[in-house]
Amino acid sequence: MNNEARVVFDTEDTSVKHLYDEAERKCLPNIRDFSGRKVLVEGGGYEKIWLETQPMGGEMYAKRNTEVGLNNQLMFMEHIREDGRIPGSIAYEDGRVIPQFNKFQGFCFPAPALNMYYIAAPGPDYLDLLYSTLERFDEYLWRVRDSDGDGCLESWCKYDTGEDNALRYMDSPDAWSEEYPPEGCRIVPMASLDIMSYSYSARETLAEISRILGKERLAESWQEKAELIKKKIREYLWSEERGTCFDRDKNHFELPVMYHNTLRAMYWNSIDRDMADAFVKRHLLNPEEFWTRMPLPSVAVSDSLFRNISTNNWSGQCEALTYQRAIRALENYGYDSLIPKLGKCLIDALKDECKFVQQFDPFTGRISKVSLEGQIDSYGPAMLSVMEYVSRMYGVHRERMQLYWGCSTGIESTYEQYLGEHVYRVENTHSGSCGSIDGRVIFETKADVKIITDLNGEIIKVIEL
Repeated sequence: MNNEARVVFDTEDTSVKHLYDEAERKCLPNIRDFSGRKVLVEGGGYEKIWLETQPMGGEMYAKRNTEVGLNNQLMFMEHIREDGRIPGSIAYEDGRVIPQFNKFQGFCFPAPALNMYYIAAPGPDYLDLLYSTLERFDEYLWRVRDSDGDGCLESWCKYDTGEDNALRYMDSPDAWSEEYPPEGCRIVPMASLDIMSYSYSARETLAEISRILGKERLAESWQEKAELIKKKIREYLWSEERGTCFDRDKNHFELPVMYHNTLRAMYWNSIDRDMADAFVKRHLLNPEEFWTRMPLPSVAVSDSLFRNISTNNWSGQCEALTYQRAIRALENYGYDSLIPKLGKCLIDALKDECKFVQQFDPFTGRISKVSLEGQIDSYGPAMLSVMEYVSRMYGVHRERMQLYWGCSTGIESTYEQYLGEHVYRVENTHSGSCGSIDGRVIFETKADVKIITDLNGEIIKVIEL
């Protein structure tokens, strides 16, 4: 495994350059030693690694440190419980690594973990461990989390989907450690789009691993099982009339809150293309719902449960974590042209003060500087989002066996990705862009396109931005 990785980014826009440099600088203290293993914690007052953020965050940070990126995957795989449950978070206290199983806290894990196989080249044992982890977790979900037998997996607490303080959960507990659902609550056990998507993502990735290993029949079997999840989501959680997904409460009644979680399903690739198209066109891009001055509130601003609360609350304000997840979500369904728009909104919101916060006011774009614990800064999802949007807009990103080259207008810039023995470089001017691998020019193009190549630089696709 060649751990050489770094990024060199320069631009004529001094405010963007300063923001980017500050993001890189403030990420460094979030690298912690967990019993001899360097990991990237979430930061901003969140001193653990969470399943909803840190595998994804580690894979993004692997552009600069592949060891840390890999450890952010391995820590969750190596601490899987005997029954197949993956810890929702991992703490480090008094010299001990402490896996915590009182919530799922999201599942931004399978796709980033598999991408690390290509980026860090850890070998076949890593693939075997990832396969076993995903298979065991999927079995756990279906053994435990369909308590009423309706064929739809359930959320049992707010932290199962990482929606801290969300009003839509009503009186549900924040966390829940038991292997049976809480009783006496109005909503939970809740038939959940997110938890169903966890299973879909696990199964889709199991199919991909099987193909890598040359086991085509096994890959087909896993893909067929994944498609059953998509089918159930469409039948049970999708509203054709409203063009979005809704969870269902413990009595199977639809919970008609216009929340952003259909975009989260797009991150996990768990809905069909026509469903994603309907959600994006009718809701995501609707300025009265999610495409506000600062886009991507967690609940549509027109919904009765929307609250513009500035401290950790998934009832309204725009979350940096949503911006982080939105990149893969939009790429999965061909909405690459929205990524530079979101990137510009995020950069504009942060560049004046360079404080990396958890939330933003959707109406003004102002950062929410006060968290529940006091002033917030160095929040990992905000810093990683800035660097990742820059890579998509003006730089290069490796996804499996392909390279994504960003050729956006707006600023003149150079972006160099050192990865292993290779150097990938993008030079952007106001009129066009040039890409090279190890000094060999592989394309020259007009501005405002995204170019996808293989690892040798052969062009596969050109996407208009």
